[in-house]
Amino acid sequence: MKYRTVFDIIGPIMIGPSSSHTAGAARIGRAARTIFGRKPKRALITLYGSFAKTYRGHGTDVALAGGLLDFDTFDKRMVHSLNIAREEGIEIIFQESDELTEHPNTARIRLEDEEGSVEVVGVSIGGGKMEIIELNGFDLKLSGNDPVLLVLHQDQYGAVAKVATVLAKHQINIAFMQVSRKEKGSQALMSIETDQKVEAGVQAEIGSLPGIHAVTIL
Repeated sequence: MKYRTVFDIIGPIMIGPSSSHTAGAARIGRAARTIFGRKPKRALITLYGSFAKTYRGHGTDVALAGGLLDFDTFDKRMVHSLNIAREEGIEIIFQESDELTEHPNTARIRLEDEEGSVEVVGVSIGGGKMEIIELNGFDLKLSGNDPVLLVLHQDQYGAVAKVATVLAKHQINIAFMQVSRKEKGSQALMSIETDQKVEAGVQAEIGSLPGIHAVTIL
């Protein structure tokens, strides 16, 4: 992970006590909420490694809940997030796993409501920074620092080119792109980092392309 400014090294303005266990966790939760696109009814959160061992003492559970409520790291409501989530009718269940993961600060978040579900895996990498490394079984590597367009599509010839053509038509520059698929010819996921936000109209245009199943922004 490259640091872009001195503020990435110093860390974010935040509610403590730990940049890794609170600020990073809050950003994982908030990214999951953004991908889900709405307030969930239920969240099943599986914690691994250091997160699993210390999440109560370090406030990781509070931070993840705050992220799911769309609170920023410095939001003073963060310390009351578990109670606020309960008041808003969000059921949050935490479970610990002994499974070994590549990174010690790892959380798997499954969000659900009557319309559907999303499963996100995020890691807190220090200094309040995080990465989303998995979405619904697709491998990713997203920091959330730049606008990211997520496109779920059929794995077929020309799909990437069609999406890129729409972005080019609207003068949206692609900074980085990755494509992940579970198996040949099945569903695939494009994650496209752009220099500017992809507005709703452009998202809708991409969503109308043949073979595109869903479009969202992180």
